[in-house]
Amino acid sequence: MSEAWSKSAWRNKPRVQMPDYPDAAALQAVEAQLAKYPPLVFAGEARDLKHKLGEASKGRAFLLQGGDCAESFAEFGADSIRDTFKVLLQMAVVLTFGAKVPVVKVGRMAGQFAKPRSAPTETVNGVELPSYRGDIINGFDFTPEARVPDPARMLQAYTQAAASLNLLRAFSKGGFADIHRVHSWTLGFTEGENAARYKDLSDRISDALAFMTAAGITSEALETMSTVDFYTSHEALLLEYEEALCRIDSTTGLPVAGSGHMIWIGDRTRQPDGAHVEFARGVQNPIGLKCGPSLSAEDLKLLMARLNPRNEPGRLTLIARFGAGKAGDHLPRLIKAVQEEGANVLWVCDPMHGNTIKSASGYKTRPFERVLQEVRDFFAVHQAEGTIPGGVHFEMTGKDVTECTGGLRAVSDEDLSDRYHTACDPRLNASQSLELAFLVAEELQRRREELAREAI
Repeated sequence: MSEAWSKSAWRNKPRVQMPDYPDAAALQAVEAQLAKYPPLVFAGEARDLKHKLGEASKGRAFLLQGGDCAESFAEFGADSIRDTFKVLLQMAVVLTFGAKVPVVKVGRMAGQFAKPRSAPTETVNGVELPSYRGDIINGFDFTPEARVPDPARMLQAYTQAAASLNLLRAFSKGGFADIHRVHSWTLGFTEGENAARYKDLSDRISDALAFMTAAGITSEALETMSTVDFYTSHEALLLEYEEALCRIDSTTGLPVAGSGHMIWIGDRTRQPDGAHVEFARGVQNPIGLKCGPSLSAEDLKLLMARLNPRNEPGRLTLIARFGAGKAGDHLPRLIKAVQEEGANVLWVCDPMHGNTIKSASGYKTRPFERVLQEVRDFFAVHQAEGTIPGGVHFEMTGKDVTECTGGLRAVSDEDLSDRYHTACDPRLNASQSLELAFLVAEELQRRREELAREAI
């Protein structure tokens, strides 16, 4: 690093999207308690993920990142974790077949508790209160008491994250992730109406698995088919929590964020001289950077230099989020900035945050077709620029919610009120998530075939 760094140096930088706690003594007590707790993740795991993301940046792997917009204390439970993990595994199987490369699986889980907001307050029926900023900061209920930032919530977030990681590690290594089992879950999806294109791909996956079984390559003979590596990520928004869980790696002597394998900086907190960039630049974890329409090429160059001064492959993931029909206006200039610097980055598409609208019924939603269109725009721009589209980043859940319209099962505006459970942003449900995976797999397969033709 070009400048000296300490885990508390962010406190001397401009901070945005963070709460002002009314009880400074209570905050200090919670930070001291968290600092005594074990890290939630370990340096070796973060290094492994960084290596795999480096492979994705070269086109030798593909990143699937997905999970809740904001994890909830009230909805926490084993079934919820299992269902989201299950859908991510299903999506990964489909994407692996389409891309013919390993899929790196990263959940927005076990730490995604804080959310940036467009305004510091909200008004309901003439009453103005502080905005809800995620369960790690304040409560969702629209009352003065609930909306006061409470540092004790950090302790509950840590406990929930630790329990989530414990279960995720059991699922990923205990046989639940066996590829044959996962694919059998996918088959039920392809039996619905208008699912012929998905059934064709699913049948080809079945044929491949049948061939491997006939050849004697069973899950027992090939351990990698019965277990997966699964990593966690979240937006590192609440820096008091991040600092308290920062640790020194005993093997390298370097600082590591112990709160999650990968942390990212949001589009609202990516100021090159701001607190969030200052904290993230010093830890050794893979770092994500959300790139919206307002990001200039000059700021991107500054951010790349600060966040990845050694230009390590896999260190920096650029997560593009522009909105359907807008990638062509912004992504090429950012790609050019990366190329001018000779920077090693992984390009990922977040088609969720630029496609949020207010429905006629008053619900905040995301039309499935807009989400899909931004993914296609992302691939098209990279094809035109000769660069590598290395991953996708979705807000989704394993539950059968009705929060995003459209998809194979045609969730309508009128359906939104049926099962609209999100505490913040609308999420793709299980069916929509898997459908999107099939459609992304088609894009990956098309790209692979085009590259093969060019090589002839």
